[in-house]
Amino acid sequence: MPEITLPPSWKTQLSYELERDSSQSLFREVKKEYDTHIVYPPFEQVFRAFDLCPFDAVKVVIIGQDPYHGPKQANGLCFAVGKGVRIPPSLRNIFKEMKGDLGINPYDSGDLSRWARQGVLLLNAVLTVRAGFPASHKGKGWEQFTSAIIETLNAKKEGIVYILWGKYAQEKGLVIDRSKNLVLTSAHPSPFSATKFFGNHHFSKCNKYLVSKGREPIDWR
Repeated sequence: MPEITLPPSWKTQLSYELERDSSQSLFREVKKEYDTHIVYPPFEQVFRAFDLCPFDAVKVVIIGQDPYHGPKQANGLCFAVGKGVRIPPSLRNIFKEMKGDLGINPYDSGDLSRWARQGVLLLNAVLTVRAGFPASHKGKGWEQFTSAIIETLNAKKEGIVYILWGKYAQEKGLVIDRSKNLVLTSAHPSPFSATKFFGNHHFSKCNKYLVSKGREPIDWR
């Protein structure tokens, strides 16, 4: 199995983090997990969010928590699932809010690569999970690694829209400089909190901000 490695644009920006003993230990442990267990997403998709959205292309960051732990679900993008896979409840609520906000119908697919290719970094806090065991890779070091990604974006770029749904994502985003970026927060789209999620108008607010900065809005369909 090949080594775990970031695509070049991110590797350059995160060289200091990649060289840390903690990151090297994390990658060794995760690689061992793939060698000995069924782990999601597929190995080649661990860094798919970064493959599809190079560092210089980032316009929007959406922060999730943990990959789906069922077969064919996780594909390296937070909230997303593989093509042809039934759309999970949280993503279904995200699409419902999008329609209410923008008046458009989303494409009938939970693979959000169409967003990622437009500059939306779909970042989970933890990037891998053992099959059938939710949050099983929590505490292995992914949280520190993904926090470094947010800190690097905050230090080196501005004019980014950060979309933080739920308390966990909001805590993860405390380092973000609100004076140089737009930070949108609301309840999580989970069915348990969706009544407080609906009506946040984050999709239109995001696009309005991007246009104000002279950047192309996102086609959220």
